Amino acid sequence: MKSLQYSNEDAKVLNEETVFKGFFEMKRIQVQHKLFDGTWSRVLSREMFERGHAVAVLPYDPNTQEFVLIEQFRLGAMATSDSPWLFEVIAGMIEPNEDPDEVCHRESFEEAGITLTGLQKALTYLSSPGGTTERLHIYTAKTDATLARGVHGLASESEDIMVHRVKESEAREWLDNGKIDNAAAIIALQWFFLNKQKLLASWN
Repeated sequence: MKSLQYSNEDAKVLNEETVFKGFFEMKRIQVQHKLFDGTWSRVLSREMFERGHAVAVLPYDPNTQEFVLIEQFRLGAMATSDSPWLFEVIAGMIEPNEDPDEVCHRESFEEAGITLTGLQKALTYLSSPGGTTERLHIYTAKTDATLARGVHGLASESEDIMVHRVKESEAREWLDNGKIDNAAAIIALQWFFLNKQKLLASWN
């Protein structure tokens, strides 16, 4: 069946209100949208989680063939995981009018104590568009993994982040056995393995 190629003009936000605002924000939105038969839907009431947009960056050292990954506590993992301490890529929220590239550099230093070169955007994706507007921008970059060590993070944000040097072969195993099970890390690593030769060539 051929797609009708609908756009934002084929949906109408009728009302929007903030129903909760704390560490994050929740909005209730009344919306109508075109149906595939060309008519309009009934008025839908949906809650939308507003947390802004973010970057995630996967640092790699081509000399040691290691990734720099981080480990930290994640409350949301407690419901379905044996441990809520997750292996992740470096990530951070994009502040208003902030360049995503700069967020990559800032967060890499704050969360892992490393600097980046050869920063390259891989892709962007919507994290869960049925319930949040958040868009993630995935990057890769070159780094000196021998400098990655210790515990980092901002005390003002209650961050407690352990840095890990992970061999390329080990990261593949972690993808296969589910040790890495959060979307940004999985997507970043899969993109790297699919595009490794092209990426390394761009750095040379």
